[in-house]
Amino acid sequence: MEKQRICLVIEDNDDIRGLIGMVLRRAGFEVRSVATGAEGIAAAADPAVSLVTLDLGLPDMDGHVVARAVRALSSAPLLFITARAEDDDLLAGMASGAAAYLTKPFRAQDLRDAAAHLCPDPAAATTAASAGDQAELSKRRPKAPSA
Repeated sequence: MEKQRICLVIEDNDDIRGLIGMVLRRAGFEVRSVATGAEGIAAAADPAVSLVTLDLGLPDMDGHVVARAVRALSSAPLLFITARAEDDDLLAGMASGAAAYLTKPFRAQDLRDAAAHLCPDPAAATTAASAGDQAELSKRRPKAPSA
């Protein structure tokens, strides 16, 4: 049985949190969503979490503080999804533990691509490996003698 990819979404805006969740569910993730940094830090302690998306503009604490706390608790990659689009913001995000950075508004495809890159689907890898194995086997099958 394949391990389910679990994404923790830390986003204070209900609509954006819902959109991120919808996109990631369609990409095969189980999604757990929270609205504050404190809730996010607590939820990130679960070792089953395999990806964390994080908004930097949270109501209760700075997103960089949340990122550092999550990084201390979890090895799951951090994907920042934020309206902060300046170069300094990107550099600060990477310094606080981001593996990738998307700016709002974002395209659903960009989110899917980033999530797939940071947390590949083991079922897809198994399917691809299986297809490759089948192709290799068919190359090695003896050919029927020609008449």
